[in-house]
Amino acid sequence: MDLKYKLKEMIIEELQIEDLTPEEIEDDTPLFGEGLGLDSLDAVELVVQLQVYFGVEIKNIEEGRPALQSINTLAQFVQARQDKSTVKEV
Repeated sequence: MDLKYKLKEMIIEELQIEDLTPEEIEDDTPLFGEGLGLDSLDAVELVVQLQVYFGVEIKNIEEGRPALQSINTLAQFVQARQDKSTVKEV
């Protein structure tokens, strides 16, 4: 299963969005505001769930703001963090 689909499933399940399916969420739809309509409490929950599901951490707002724009930006962030953690230091 691809990362973007997993992210969509996580958002729907963990934020209890009952009226959407993963297929209905476009990859570039904004997560906040006019897009999915998430709020600041949802952002906190998303940060926690990213660590639980994917083992990646958003440490501050400078990391979080660009990462939490859309499914596309979130997937890029997760992928970059996971790639970084699998690279072994020499």
